Amino acid sequence: MEIAISILITVIAILHLYIMWFEMFAWQTRGPKIFRQFPADLFPKTKVLAANQGLYNGFLAAGLLWTFFINDDVWRVNISLFFLSCVAVAGIYGALTASKKIFFVQALPALITLALIVATINF
Repeated sequence: MEIAISILITVIAILHLYIMWFEMFAWQTRGPKIFRQFPADLFPKTKVLAANQGLYNGFLAAGLLWTFFINDDVWRVNISLFFLSCVAVAGIYGALTASKKIFFVQALPALITLALIVATINF
């Protein structure tokens, strides 16, 4: 179970590193190709906003990756639960406000990983 949890945390962290890169550095170049339904002039106007969102995704990835360097089991579990909960809440909010696809890409993997971690905790 530990290996599955580690793999899921790694995949979620990589996803958020990708989102960070996209929103911070590729918003104006790749954004119009991905979000074709948005007017092209929107991307320069929202560059700073997207970069700010990207920074927050980078923090989520950093927090998840940090868990691999924590030796204390209780502390590692708590930090994992915290950052995965943040990802899940962000994904649920995104699904409710922007696109339902966000739930499946962002929130569901975090919720599955949270459930696996909780299932392994010895109370």
